[in-house]
Amino acid sequence: MAAGTFGASLLTATVLAAGDSNLPSAADTPLPLTSRTLRNPAAYIPPQCYTKTQDEAGRAHNPCYTCHTVPRRPNYTYDADLQLAYDFPEDLAVNHWTNLFADRSAAIRDTSDAEILEYVRTSNYFNASGGISLYDVLADPPQEWDYDGNGRWDGFRPDVYFNFDAQGFDHDPQGNATGWRAFAYHPVPGAFWPANGSTDDVLIRLPQAFRTGLDGKPDLAVYRTNLAIVEALVTERDIPIEPVDEAALGGIDLDRDGRIGSASKVVYDWAPLEQRLMSYVGQARDAQRAGEVHLAAGLYPEGTEFLHTVRYVDVDENGDNRLAPRMKEVRYALKRLWVDYSKLEAKAAAEFKEKRDFPNRLKTVRGNLESGVSNGQGWAYTAFIEDASGELRPQTYEELVFCVGCHGGIGGNRDGVFSFERKLGSDAFQAGWYHWSQKGLRGTPERRLADGSFEYAHYLASNGAGDEFRANRELRDRFFDAQGKLKEAELAKVRDDIAELLFTSPARAMALNKAYREVVREQSYYLGREAMLAPLINVHEEIEPGTETGVREIQ
Repeated sequence: MAAGTFGASLLTATVLAAGDSNLPSAADTPLPLTSRTLRNPAAYIPPQCYTKTQDEAGRAHNPCYTCHTVPRRPNYTYDADLQLAYDFPEDLAVNHWTNLFADRSAAIRDTSDAEILEYVRTSNYFNASGGISLYDVLADPPQEWDYDGNGRWDGFRPDVYFNFDAQGFDHDPQGNATGWRAFAYHPVPGAFWPANGSTDDVLIRLPQAFRTGLDGKPDLAVYRTNLAIVEALVTERDIPIEPVDEAALGGIDLDRDGRIGSASKVVYDWAPLEQRLMSYVGQARDAQRAGEVHLAAGLYPEGTEFLHTVRYVDVDENGDNRLAPRMKEVRYALKRLWVDYSKLEAKAAAEFKEKRDFPNRLKTVRGNLESGVSNGQGWAYTAFIEDASGELRPQTYEELVFCVGCHGGIGGNRDGVFSFERKLGSDAFQAGWYHWSQKGLRGTPERRLADGSFEYAHYLASNGAGDEFRANRELRDRFFDAQGKLKEAELAKVRDDIAELLFTSPARAMALNKAYREVVREQSYYLGREAMLAPLINVHEEIEPGTETGVREIQ
């Protein structure tokens, strides 16, 4: 990413207020991709935040805790009180996510399953020769994609081939490692379940120094070990690894046994005030000592990259859900800057003060479609999304602002990221280092919380539904009785196999795919990009700021 491009993007975005007669609708002429106009003045507040948390009987439903919760340091954003009240600025009393109320039943009815299956099974990521379409196009980008008019693309060019080995490492067609590594994880409760409309995957890549031995040559043992060190720091637990020679990696006592020998685990032991420190290995060790990269619990080193694809739901011959070749979005995150604990705490305190002093002031998000948008914590986010014909294009500034709502300024993430902390452990297939195309969700046991309870069972009990909008009738009928009580027999199945909950029926999968394609054809993402089978009834079209949610206890 060119620093100059990001710096040039600090202009104030144009905002069309809710009462503006020029506020566009889905039928209006689209804005240029390079526009920095916000038709939704707070595109960073996701549609789920407008959910009606009380039903007609007065019962409270709490899906809010998955994002708004008591944080773990170095996340200092305490926003658990958002479980209790709708704390919107006055300008956001009206829900701008009007696609939630669109009726797409006619389009769903008029589209055959064969047609939508052909669509979702046609890749828009790879071209006919097996190359990455976007990578080639971005070598000489269309003029309408060139934000600063310099004739080149200054942002991320997708370079993942989804060609994984037995350790989850990606390789190009010539067999060269791309540096990307896939990992399996427990999907966050709610929106990212296949049952609610999308499949997805996540990959991580560390900078070159983390992949290089002390001799200056690429070293897989060094890279695997550094990834394990990052995993230990993010999860704050010991991570088993394949036995390595500590001396060859730079003389780092990884297993804390007091000697430099063979290590089969990375021991998490980081308490700098007590002089208990940790170190990367290989050339990253030297970069760390030179102050070029940093290490701290709960934080990724600068230069860390994540790639997240969001896809349609395909169905195999057994009826199981799987990743579709067609991608709805290709999302990318780069940690551009190191922000230490003190700065993160100061930033959270400053945001809290500003919210208290100026409750109706909206957040300013810096960035543009090329270099991405900043979450203010060192990360830049950029992404690609389908154009009206289904090909991938850069997301606009407004569409990228949507990313910041979940990846910065909430209590539920870890250094702006959700997935890696939820990675499957050493007892999983390939120690959790695999892509869903190598092994799907089927057979994955349910995640346990710190108190020993089961995560998805807790979500269902707290929310009273299998999605934030309480619109997934299929899950509701399967897991709840007529009185809204959970069926223990169904919950028991999920403990050994989360696919029993997360997968949807082939018929619902096809309907969700059809509904989402209508949003693609309209290019109305700024009005909401959720796949809805019918207009939602459990969502506020307008809500008075400060209104209580009905939830009485913070989780």
